[in-house]
Formats: sequence, C-alpha cells, structure tokens
Amino acid sequence: MAAVAVAVVTGCTAQAAGGSGAAPSAGGTPSSSSSAPATDEPTSSPTSASPSGTPTADDKPTATPSSSPTSAQPVGEVLMKDGDENEKVRELQARLRQIGYFDRAPTGFYGSITGGAVKAFQKKRGLPESGSVDEVTWQRLTGMTRKPTAAELKPATTNTLDTPDPRCMTGRVLCISKETRTLAWMIDGTVVSSMDVRFGSENTPTREGIFQVDRKVRNDWSKLYHTPMPLSMYFSRGQAVHYSADFAARGYNGASHGCVNVRDRGKLSALFDQVKVGDKVVVHW
Repeated sequence: MAAVAVAVVTGCTAQAAGGSGAAPSAGGTPSSSSSAPATDEPTSSPTSASPSGTPTADDKPTATPSSSPTSAQPVGEVLMKDGDENEKVRELQARLRQIGYFDRAPTGFYGSITGGAVKAFQKKRGLPESGSVDEVTWQRLTGMTRKPTAAELKPATTNTLDTPDPRCMTGRVLCISKETRTLAWMIDGTVVSSMDVRFGSENTPTREGIFQVDRKVRNDWSKLYHTPMPLSMYFSRGQAVHYSADFAARGYNGASHGCVNVRDRGKLSALFDQVKVGDKVVVHW
C-alpha cells in the first residue's frame, strides 16, 4: 500500500542508496553499502577509447607503484576538484578516457570516480596524488591527449539502446526501456534522440505499459519530497520523466520514487521543447 500511496502523489525524487528506509539500486535491490560515496557515473560502462583505438601500455593505469614524488615538485593552483560541475570537468573526463583512466561517458560532475581516475594518472606520472587537478596535472594530461570531439564529450548514451518495442514504431513516442535503462525519443519508428535513465526501487516501482504525456512543467517541485523536479513530463499520475541532479551526481547508486530520472539536463531540455501533451509513452522491459 505504501508504494501505491507514493505513486499517486505528484513528485518522485531520488532515494539515496544506504539512506534510512529503502536503499535501492538501479534494479530495485537494496544496496549492500550503507554509506556509498558520491560518484558521478553508473556502474556499467562502455569500453574506453584512445586516439589510436587502444591505449598504449604506457598510458594505461598500472598496479605497480611508481616512484614517489619528490618534495620539490610544485602542486600549483587547483583548477578542478571534488564537487565541481562544469564543461571543463567534462573535458577532463574525456581526456582521461582517451588514455584509459576513465571508463565511462563524461558527465561534467567531479565525484569520487573522477577523483580516483585523476589520482591514478598522477601516480603513474610521479605527481602528488591529490585526486584534484592542479596546473601541473592539467599540463601533463593535455600534453599527451588531444582536444575531445563533440561525440567524445557528449556520447549519445552510456548505455546501448534497446531494440524498440513494437508499440514504439508509430507516431511520436517516448520509448523507455527498463532492460537497457535508456529513453529513445522516436517519431514514426526513427530514433531522434536518446539518453540514459533510471527508475524507481522495488518499493516504488516505475509503472510499465502504454501512457501519454498528461502535462509538462518546466520548473516543478516535489510536494511530497520537497526537492526540485526540473523539466517534468507527467505520464502516469505522479510519475514523470524529469531531470535528476542526484542521478547526474551518483549514477545508479540510487533510485527514484517511481519517476523516470534523466541525468543529462541539456538533452532533456531539448526533448522537453519537442514533446507535446498527448504524445505516447511506452515503458517496457
């Protein structure tokens, strides 16, 4: 009964993994960690790419300790650090990914995964292992990488798109797959855009079936959970597709209270402007 009560109230913000009450993972199974650190990406990720296709042995992280940095090495001004969120961080992640230190799509958020990648890079190069990007670290990284392309900075999705459900093949449809955790915006069977999504926990599941967009609210607020719900497109009572800052920051280490969370605000903003009230929504496995 608790899950039903939540579902019908407008607003379904994220549940923190390891928090009081439920501690869901992306699949709805309670997390084994009671205090998971903030991360910036999902646990499943695509194969990283380097400029030549495969990172060289010198570029890849290694478990072999390198020589300890000397006290004479300057640290320099900190340019990027934990908690930052901007396009410079996205470039950092893309450059680290080129040489095998960052194994997922750039998010623009500097969390523990990015910090760990930076620390591994610093260790390999004999730099102070701060986990933050100072001037020396940035110069070393840019000297051995190239400027990321637009596709490297903002890949279509981290997750591979599912084969479209047959119900998505006609008309204007938000085709949402629980199997691959993706949303594909389709018009007459053609994928126009796509993005990663996450769903509710087993206690507050995202409903499956055929729906339609009932209303759109650009700057909504969850009355139940007292958190922002930007770019909301409601399709089943209180459940909506909307941007989630928590998803952007922690990836699949949490879950919503039934809504379909999107972590790429730029992509969702463009989609919000295209979708019309009455457009079809299909949520499927």
